[in-house]
Amino acid sequence: MRRGREEPGWLRGAPPPRWARLAPAVALVVLVLAQRATPGDVEFGYFLAGLPPVAAFAYGAAGTAVFAGLVLVLLGLPVIGISHARGSDLATVAAIGLLSVVIAWVRRRRDAQLVSVRTVAEAAQLAVLPPVPDRVGPVRCSGLYRAAQRGTLVGGDLYDVRVGPYGVRAIVADVQGHGLAAVGTVAALLGAFREGVLDDAELAAVAARLDRRLLADSAAASVQHPELFATAVLLEVPPGRDLVRILSCGHPPALLLRDHAVRELVVEPGPPLGLGLAGPDPATVAEIQVRAGDRLLLHTDGVTEARDAAGHFYPLADRIPVLATDPAGLARAVWRDLAAFTGGGPRDDVALLVLSLE
Repeated sequence: MRRGREEPGWLRGAPPPRWARLAPAVALVVLVLAQRATPGDVEFGYFLAGLPPVAAFAYGAAGTAVFAGLVLVLLGLPVIGISHARGSDLATVAAIGLLSVVIAWVRRRRDAQLVSVRTVAEAAQLAVLPPVPDRVGPVRCSGLYRAAQRGTLVGGDLYDVRVGPYGVRAIVADVQGHGLAAVGTVAALLGAFREGVLDDAELAAVAARLDRRLLADSAAASVQHPELFATAVLLEVPPGRDLVRILSCGHPPALLLRDHAVRELVVEPGPPLGLGLAGPDPATVAEIQVRAGDRLLLHTDGVTEARDAAGHFYPLADRIPVLATDPAGLARAVWRDLAAFTGGGPRDDVALLVLSLE
């Protein structure tokens, strides 16, 4: 989830790349050779004093100290012929080297803390929105999630697929806002959905449960922004039936891919969840006849409302027949195509869920 616009690994606490570790050594050799090849009245030696600070970003304290000591030797021994530093000049270079060692030590400690915090954060986010399994009951699943906020795995979209006594049920939803501010609402909706899969015999009852969850959370005194709402599409594959049931709460329509043809699943939408407008039955449940080999694509508006440089919306339904044969899978193919269409990816959360019926 989200991983196209993140910072390089070495800026997130991971070990630096090989080129970053080789750069100080290469610069050292180049400066020494350049000094050897130039007349005596031209000095490049003092550029060596800049190498320990550079090494501090790629090495630990010990490695940086080695570079600092090597620079002092090269500058301080006249017999080598690199420089003729004396007294205060050497003291200045030594101070720079010592400061570089301190910087390297602090950087390594901060990197270790960053890795620890990031690991805990990723584990917590994946606990809220774990990847969907490859198969849930008789349905093969493929999901893709990209959060809009840089460096996060979970934003304001959600999806899940669960099997229960009434068949396989799936949800794709888009809550108010995006990024970390919406994660609490995402967690609440997922918890309510997972309970409804087990307890509610009707798909409309699951939607009503989600609506009550958001209304209760909005009424809580601890909620900073009480106007919580979400759009959602719920889908059910009942056991032993050649149909799916689908319910929409103000959400973009699901798409059915059969052979090479794509069509929208026409469902009378109900109001978004959490606004208190739905009454006892949030929306009408539609039954769609399906057959083996059909694929259903559920998505959020981060896909269809993405624009290119000219302001055109992404034509998802038109692109699916072209992308459906991609060996990487339909969800990943759509994301790559969407990223190319928008020049780097949309600025909203994106959720894609593909269900293949057997």
